[in-house]
Amino acid sequence: MSANRLDALPVGRRVAYWRGRRKLSQQVFADRLGKSKSWVDKVERGVRTLDKVTTLHEIAAVLRIDTAVLLARDGQPTETSERGEGVEQVRAALSRYEVPLDRPAAHRSILPVDQVARQVAHAWTTFQHARYPQLTDLLPDLLAEAERTHSDAPIAGRVPLVETYRITAALLVKLGDPDLAWLAVDRAMNAATGDPVLVAAAAVQLGQVLRACGQARVAKSAMLAAAYRVAPPVIEFGLPPALSLCGTLLVQAALAAASQGDARTADDLLDEAAVLAAHVNDGHDHYRTGFGATAVDLARTAVAVELGDVRNAVTWHETAVRRDGWRRLATEHRAAHLVDTARAYLHADDPINAGRLLIDVDRIAPAEMRQRPAARDLLAQIARDPRTPTTITELAVTLGLG
Repeated sequence: MSANRLDALPVGRRVAYWRGRRKLSQQVFADRLGKSKSWVDKVERGVRTLDKVTTLHEIAAVLRIDTAVLLARDGQPTETSERGEGVEQVRAALSRYEVPLDRPAAHRSILPVDQVARQVAHAWTTFQHARYPQLTDLLPDLLAEAERTHSDAPIAGRVPLVETYRITAALLVKLGDPDLAWLAVDRAMNAATGDPVLVAAAAVQLGQVLRACGQARVAKSAMLAAAYRVAPPVIEFGLPPALSLCGTLLVQAALAAASQGDARTADDLLDEAAVLAAHVNDGHDHYRTGFGATAVDLARTAVAVELGDVRNAVTWHETAVRRDGWRRLATEHRAAHLVDTARAYLHADDPINAGRLLIDVDRIAPAEMRQRPAARDLLAQIARDPRTPTTITELAVTLGLG
């Protein structure tokens, strides 16, 4: 049988194939495993699932093959090279400087502002649906179009330009390149200068980038400065968009405080954000923040994970996912939260629940699992635990991590 055909078979059929290759009857094979012949028959027919890594190791040892052969490691693609190529495409786009250098490309036909704005909205939707490979394909052209339009219409074209840089920074943090993300968010902040609301929107990504670069103290200071510039004098009279921006920046400041180990400040800031969230209905997405009561609960989970408070992390997670607003959040937001919570379960020495959440992530947002380095690293840690279910081991092998 060819390798490709063998890789396409269910794991039970692969066990049967290799048992036949080793000229072992079901009974002899069962005896060597310490199992019954009926157990072997059910495994090979797919009636019984191989749900423990230790059992797979035992079967592989008896069959004198590597465990990865049973899981079809060689037949599964990985997407790390695709992620790297996508980042390099974005890096190249950020390095062209077509408008400042007055290169020929800067004089191509310039799109109207409303058309660029529609492209920006599509790019945000693509990010929020966790379609990262598609977004890396979109961004190089979008960056060029937004920059050319802004040079032609500096006032009207400023918002699409800032939003394009925001998306770029958010994606690059997700894909594990905070240094390049810093370049994008720095351009966003400079382009937004003079408009406190636009600066606050760009500052959301600034907070993410600074924390990813290990600059938690600077992040907290910047987030608070940006938040209080747009905070309404009286919360009850504040409009949801401004409350969402202010609340999201407080959440970013809280996450930065947690990175410094400052639990009290993190809790105080999240309490402050919760007061604002009470005036913003879940399900709205002002300035692409997804801010609301559910988002604050998710942030409490992330803060607890950062502080090593596993019990509270799981409690806040369970509270958040029971809210009506949970399903209204962007796919990317939910997937990122599940990765955070999986880390909490792993720290609690519960690889089964940690693995279950990562399977959910792979189901709702495959690119989050396949292209985000933080998620891949977590999966690799979980897969090494002998108690981990086979489904996790199979996913790890699929991604080249087994």
